[in-house]
Amino acid sequence: MLKTRNRGQETGVGTRNAAQGIDRQTALDMSRINGPEIFDLFASANRTRVKFRGNKVDLCSIINAKSGACPEDCSFCAQSARSKTGSPVYPLLDGDVVLKAAASARESGIRRFCIVTSGKKTGGKELDKICDIISGVRDTGLLPCATLGLLDKGQLEKLKEAGLRRYHHNLETSEAFFSEICTTHTYREKVKTIEAAKSLALSVCSGGIFGLGESWADRIDMAFALKELGVDSVPVNFFTPVTGTPLEGRETMSPLEALKIIAIYRLVLPDRQIRVCGGRPATLRDLNSYIFYAGADGLLAGNYLTTQGRRTGDDLQMIKDLGLEI
Repeated sequence: MLKTRNRGQETGVGTRNAAQGIDRQTALDMSRINGPEIFDLFASANRTRVKFRGNKVDLCSIINAKSGACPEDCSFCAQSARSKTGSPVYPLLDGDVVLKAAASARESGIRRFCIVTSGKKTGGKELDKICDIISGVRDTGLLPCATLGLLDKGQLEKLKEAGLRRYHHNLETSEAFFSEICTTHTYREKVKTIEAAKSLALSVCSGGIFGLGESWADRIDMAFALKELGVDSVPVNFFTPVTGTPLEGRETMSPLEALKIIAIYRLVLPDRQIRVCGGRPATLRDLNSYIFYAGADGLLAGNYLTTQGRRTGDDLQMIKDLGLEI
């Protein structure tokens, strides 16, 4: 059994009420694990995954339905108008284009399909158009998801009436570190949007990006914030530097550090979906399949917003080879 020092005592993973997850101090202790013992950490996270999530993998895919020209100053984002990245810029796609991509995702075995738009928030006629698209996605048999920014309760209710099942809105990082990566909106605004979605009984997908310069304390603070908010799915993204952004000079983290993040999030949030998303191929490289043994039970298949992902067929084969089910 993996053991960590906690206030002068040894605490074994699995000795507390497993459904509650580990406490903050234990998570901090685990963040300092390195060397061969890190594989014991992965094994503990894997057992927790099997206990609470079984051997099924939840797959989603996204479409960048409106790209670039975003007025916000998020330092990691290739779509900010304040950065010179050469990222594509285009208005909201026609519904037929989005629905064609949704149909393709469904044929590949994807379960969830998320419509993503750039900008602080989407409203007006654009929101009406997205509501029509969501109804079409629902009719294909997929579970519709949307990432449309800082929406209020009324806007979210309109989306729900159109058939939206899940709203995605990342915290990105801890409250203490947030102002280091964005100044044009606040962490509290993000929390308010999540709380509005929860008040409507929408499923909520919220996580963040790792490798922005945050500390392990920041990473763990975000895990417990997500736990307090009661989100259903936690997307884990790994920072990929993009030329032209303020963080273009940052290096990607090592594969083992990335896997340690997944493992600790699984142990903090034992019964939630832990979904590995952006930055997966560039960060994990040959250790890509280890995400499940580190506790993940979901992934974003296909391409990301502005960077390429793995071929969906390769991910489906990987899941089959590992004896897991979609």
